[in-house]
Amino acid sequence: MSVSLDDAYVKTCLQILRALAGQLEKAEAHCEASGIPAETLTEARLAPDMWPFAKQVFEAGHHSARAIEGVREGLFGPELDPVPSDFATLREEVARSIATLEGVEPGELDAIAERDMRFEFKSYRMDFTVADFLLSFSLPNFFFHATTAYDLLRSQGVAIGKGDFLGKTRRKA
Repeated sequence: MSVSLDDAYVKTCLQILRALAGQLEKAEAHCEASGIPAETLTEARLAPDMWPFAKQVFEAGHHSARAIEGVREGLFGPELDPVPSDFATLREEVARSIATLEGVEPGELDAIAERDMRFEFKSYRMDFTVADFLLSFSLPNFFFHATTAYDLLRSQGVAIGKGDFLGKTRRKA
């Protein structure tokens, strides 16, 4: 059995993004129930030199949905702009990312898997095939940011567990 990029990349990102949407709901409810401002969570960091929760959420979108846009164009780079830190915008970001991934046509990524793809930041360049970019660069980055977002919420006392990270798994019918 061969595995398509749709299965390995798109469906996997969708699973975790949908779970992240649920984590956002629980985080917002935690703030309301605890009487703490949203920024207590959205600006939380695991370490002073790491991005805050809100940026981790945006980067999960960047390395999933916007990676798809990048492979279609053959070019991908970092997003360095500051991001809003309100829950409404974070929910919209995740919803937009999910919609983009749901719009990937079956077979689209496999059809361009061997096409050239480049990551570029200032004068730094890394050349890939589309498949190698998605599976060895973008997907690990996606999981890093999704995991960091989850860990930030846990470290701030939000009542979430492993099931909230995994979301709905794909199971045998």
